[in-house]
Amino acid sequence: MNKVLYIILISLFSLTVISCGEKEESTDSTATTTSNPLFVAVGDNGTIITSSDGTTWTSRTSGTTEKLRGGAYGKRTLVVVGFSGTILTSSDGITWTSRTSGTSNNLGNITYKNNTFMAVGNSGTILTSSDGTGWTTKTSTDTTKNLWGVTYGNSTWVTNGDNGSIFTSSDGTSWDNRTSASVTTEEFNEVIYENSTFVAFGNNGTIRTSSDGTTWDNRTSGTSNNLPGGTYANSAFVAVGNNGTILTSSDAITWTSRTSGTSNKLRGVTYGNGAFVAVGNSGTILTSSDGTTWTSRTSGTSQHFRRVVYKE
Repeated sequence: MNKVLYIILISLFSLTVISCGEKEESTDSTATTTSNPLFVAVGDNGTIITSSDGTTWTSRTSGTTEKLRGGAYGKRTLVVVGFSGTILTSSDGITWTSRTSGTSNNLGNITYKNNTFMAVGNSGTILTSSDGTGWTTKTSTDTTKNLWGVTYGNSTWVTNGDNGSIFTSSDGTSWDNRTSASVTTEEFNEVIYENSTFVAFGNNGTIRTSSDGTTWDNRTSGTSNNLPGGTYANSAFVAVGNNGTILTSSDAITWTSRTSGTSNKLRGVTYGNGAFVAVGNSGTILTSSDGTTWTSRTSGTSQHFRRVVYKE
């Protein structure tokens, strides 16, 4: 009986080991696929370059020679816009497909917010898309204004551009004209919504902030250089501009100048994978882990960059 009992115990132990092994193998087989984070910088002459870390960059074929001016990522799709109504899409940042925008106007920027891609451009052009492929034209308030910035927050779309123009919409279709604080005729180049705040960046160091997109406050940037771009991450707003200008702020009210190490015009900035990445004229690319200390990177091109976007 002892021998029989011993055999039974050994058999049960063996079955238990096999069962555990099978369960572990099953867990491994259903592991989540690792994402492929990517920075995508766009610029003149159809230039597109990509990088996984912001340090090492690879040139990609865009299929166009138009100036590319903005990029966004949503629904696993990268969308880039540019002059002459150019719209390109890609799932990986490597292979790009041209899309029909329905306009020949220059497109200056694009965002992905509220499950919608929205692109803006010359003569008050506003386009929307649910997937980046098919596009619908919307009617803006003022077709005499070129639009350069667009974002969404606090249930409100905001776009801005020429002569201090700011427009808002609750649905992306009907737009209202807003007056920026200390009425300005300076061109706005960018608008973002982060940390419960809209921040508009413009020429001659212009910065305006708003909680709702309707009422705007004038902020002192400490510079007279044009500010074409800005972003927010790691509890810091970062603005970039002419002559290598970089400004940082914790609240978008008080701004501090940082040393960029370049005199080239900086046009776009974003954050991802633990790094801020700024791009600009003559192939300039800078990276920073904190927005304060910046390092120059080799882009492999002398083309002017306009913006940089991060794909998670």
